[in-house]
Amino acid sequence: MGIQVEFNPDLALRKFGTKGRLEDECLPRELTPLHIHNFLKEGQRNYYLQGEIPLVETQGNQQLSRPLASIEIIEYTNFLKDNKPYTKGRFMIHEVYNINDKTIHFEGMNKI
Repeated sequence: MGIQVEFNPDLALRKFGTKGRLEDECLPRELTPLHIHNFLKEGQRNYYLQGEIPLVETQGNQQLSRPLASIEIIEYTNFLKDNKPYTKGRFMIHEVYNINDKTIHFEGMNKI
């Protein structure tokens, strides 16, 4: 039996107000630069801490939107709740993107 850890190049959250999800599992109501928000993800995850990464919306099963914003993970920690691993943390929004804009803002881990 191994240790299951996921390395995430982005932060994928559910649509704001998704039924059955906690507030921190969902996107903020408004994406505003320089605002700091909390997040919560099931599983033991690792995030890049030394630069900006994309914030995307997930519908589950790795179905992700184009980047909605460029964010910086400020801090995160892994913990157990009811004997299941979770990751919680805080992120700051740097830049918000228009969902209809087809401009590429990231190439892999590099912000353009």
